[in-house]
Amino acid sequence: MKKLRILLFCFLALGACDDGPKKKYKPASIGALNTVAVVMNNSLWEGPVGDKVRENFAAPLIGLTWDEPRFNLEHMPPSVFTGTTRHRRSVLYVSRDSITGAQVREDLYASPQVVGVIKGTSDSALIGAIESYAGPIMDSIRKMEMEEAQERFLRSLSKETILEEKFGISLRLPSIYKVGKQEDNFVWIDREIQKGSMNLIAYELPGDSFDADSTFVRDIVRVRDSIGKRYIPGPDVPGKITYMGTEKAFAPSVFPAEIGGYNAAEVRGIWEIVNYPMAGPFLTYIINDPANNRKMVLEGFTFAPATNKRDYMFELEAIMRTVKFQDP
Repeated sequence: MKKLRILLFCFLALGACDDGPKKKYKPASIGALNTVAVVMNNSLWEGPVGDKVRENFAAPLIGLTWDEPRFNLEHMPPSVFTGTTRHRRSVLYVSRDSITGAQVREDLYASPQVVGVIKGTSDSALIGAIESYAGPIMDSIRKMEMEEAQERFLRSLSKETILEEKFGISLRLPSIYKVGKQEDNFVWIDREIQKGSMNLIAYELPGDSFDADSTFVRDIVRVRDSIGKRYIPGPDVPGKITYMGTEKAFAPSVFPAEIGGYNAAEVRGIWEIVNYPMAGPFLTYIINDPANNRKMVLEGFTFAPATNKRDYMFELEAIMRTVKFQDP
C-alpha cells in the first residue's frame, strides 16, 4: 500500500510538471487610451521620418468639430525605452536597420500590448515602410484600445434593462449613464461630464428604410432631423423652435461596418441645434436586423463646448460596439 501511494504521488507530480511550457508572466500594460509611445532616435523624430509618423498616426479624425489627432504621440529615444517604460500598451518602434520591413508584435513586454516595429535601410526606406504599414499597425492598436475600453466598463455596469425591454438589445453600459427619456420607439441615455454631457439614443426603423443608394446620405439626414425634432429639443428661445438636427455645411461620412454580428452603416458627422448656436460630433450605427425586419439605430453624440471630444466619442463608440441582439 505504501508503494502504491508513492507511485501515485510520483505520477501526479510528473503529470503536474508535464503540462507543457509555462506561459511567461506579463505585467499589466500602462498608458492612457489612444496614446502611442513612439520609440526612435531624436534625429529621426525631428526629421522627415518623424514627420511621416505624425502625418499618419496623428492624422485628424473624421467627424469632430475641430482637428484632433487619431492618437496622441509621446516620443522617447531608445535609451529611455527600458524597465516599466516597456510596459506601455501601444508602442511604435522605428529604427534604421540592414533590412526594410515591418511587423506587429502582441504582448511583447506586457499585456495587453501592441508593438509596431518599422525598420528601414535609409530615411527614404523608412518613409516608404511607414506609408505601407502604418494602416495595419494603427488598426491593431485601435482594436486593442477598443477592447481595453470595453473591458474597463465591466468594473461598474448599469443594471438598467430599458433597451432589452423595448428593443431586445443589450449594451455593456457603465453605471454612470442614466436613462433620461423614453418613448414608444425612443430611448435617450446620458451621463454628465465636466462641461456638458455624453449621450446615447436608440430607436428602430422599418427594414425597408434607405432602399435607394443614390439618396442614402440625404435620407439619413432627413431621418436624423425628424428624430431630433420630435425627441431632442434645444434651449427655449422666444419665437423659435429649437431641436437637434444635422449640420448642413458638412455632409456626414458613411462607412460599412459590422455591429453585433450584423451588417451596418457607420455615420460620422456634426449635429447642430436648429435656431441656436450649439453643435458637436455624432456617431450613428444603422444596423440591419433581418430577423426582426427592422433597422436598429444606435447613436452617440457629445455636447462639450470648447473641449476636445475625441475620447468622449471613442467611449460612446466602444459602448455601442458591445451591442447584442436577443434571439427573436
